[in-house]
Amino acid sequence: MTTDTYTVRRSTTVAAPPEHVYEQIVDFRKWTAWSPWEELDPAMTRDYTGPAAGPGAGYSWSGNRKAGRGRMAITEAVEPSTVRIDLLFEKPFKSRNETTFDIEPDGAGSRVTWTMTGRKTLATKIMGIVRSMDSMVGPDFEKGLARLRAVAEQGGETGPS
Repeated sequence: MTTDTYTVRRSTTVAAPPEHVYEQIVDFRKWTAWSPWEELDPAMTRDYTGPAAGPGAGYSWSGNRKAGRGRMAITEAVEPSTVRIDLLFEKPFKSRNETTFDIEPDGAGSRVTWTMTGRKTLATKIMGIVRSMDSMVGPDFEKGLARLRAVAEQGGETGPS
């Protein structure tokens, strides 16, 4: 049985309270410290719109072939447990996805789950013949979660903002 959607999901534990993790996710300006895609294009342009954090906050990027072009907007933010994002890729292929970060208390720290769900487009179906979305994006999520863990465990202090 085939489905018209795909889901990529990864989780990690963080030795920091949910509030510290949430702060790093709900403000797109803080993503430069942990996003797995930041180094794809050192000359990538970024634009932030709307409020600094929470619902309505927007982020768009445009970069080289690897970084592509797209935009994100926070559609829901429930402190300190959930951040839901509408993610639109424009290049190298068009795709719209819902991305969710779920943050739960886990002992003295947190468990963070990063999930992306989207509809299979012709481009993703063609790519899926070679590699699944999970095998393409999953390692990026793992890298991003490891960086997010490091930033949150440092208390979010990554230098001047």
